[in-house]
Amino acid sequence: MKISGFSMVKNGGKLYYPVKESILSALPLVDEFVIALGDCDSDDDTRKQIESIGNSKIKIIDTIWDVQKFTRGTEHAHQTDIAKAQCTGDWLFYLQADEVIHEKFLPVIEARCRQLLNDKEVEGLLFKYIHFWGDYAHYQYAHKWYKHEIRIVRNRPDIHSWESAQSFRRIPNFDGVSYRGDKENTFKLKVANVDASIYHYGWVRPPRFMEEKTKALDTSHKGKDKAEEIAKSRSNRIDYGPLGRVKIFKDTHPKVMETKIKQFNWADELNYSKKYQPGENRFRHDKLKYKIVTFLENKIFHRGLFTFKNYVLLKRK
Repeated sequence: MKISGFSMVKNGGKLYYPVKESILSALPLVDEFVIALGDCDSDDDTRKQIESIGNSKIKIIDTIWDVQKFTRGTEHAHQTDIAKAQCTGDWLFYLQADEVIHEKFLPVIEARCRQLLNDKEVEGLLFKYIHFWGDYAHYQYAHKWYKHEIRIVRNRPDIHSWESAQSFRRIPNFDGVSYRGDKENTFKLKVANVDASIYHYGWVRPPRFMEEKTKALDTSHKGKDKAEEIAKSRSNRIDYGPLGRVKIFKDTHPKVMETKIKQFNWADELNYSKKYQPGENRFRHDKLKYKIVTFLENKIFHRGLFTFKNYVLLKRK
């Protein structure tokens, strides 16, 4: 059995992505790691970070992003597919540049892949998620924060990244462009659970970096002009609101994150109370209707309510 890791990134260094840590976390599990590296800005050090790992398993593919052709965030899916196409494993383990796997889960993932290798009905594996928020001590569990996602797929050419690269679908006769195309001609993957969590650090950045990352995502989804218009309309930089309302993380982080966590130096820019400060952003998860649904999900029904699932979950022990 062979497992390939793959990812994509552009300007990961200057936008404070833990891209090096992400790759490092997967290397003990995978036989190769393919990363599509976009045409980064001259002041970005993503390539330097990746090359500093010094591991022969890593294969860098240089790419050029075209958000005019691949609109509404689909350049992310296109870049993901570029990396996926170069993978040679039986199973393909996808980590986005802000996602890290804890070393305690590596034996679990390897065993699950081996167990289901010949169960051809299973097209992918479904992971749980922990979404860190503001710093490394808090995480989101509110409604609308996805609880599960596909992160391992079989090495099949008809399996493609989907929409803005959050997930995957089977797309026969794919035209190479329509990542948000006709849903009637795409198929949700049949997946099995794996008892492992993805640690998502996409919302752990100094506020000034969070603003730049948001602008970069807006550019990919809405175009450069609209992204600049949105950025100018914001009265203040992005913050995280009252962290006193957010759940505290009491477990350990992946070992590869130790250096990154030691570099945490923006505590004085965060609000650790339970009250919004003047001018702070008010996020959707703090609106009353979402708080009610969050309570029902976590305290009453113990499952997601009114959520879209981009997969068909198979019963596999």
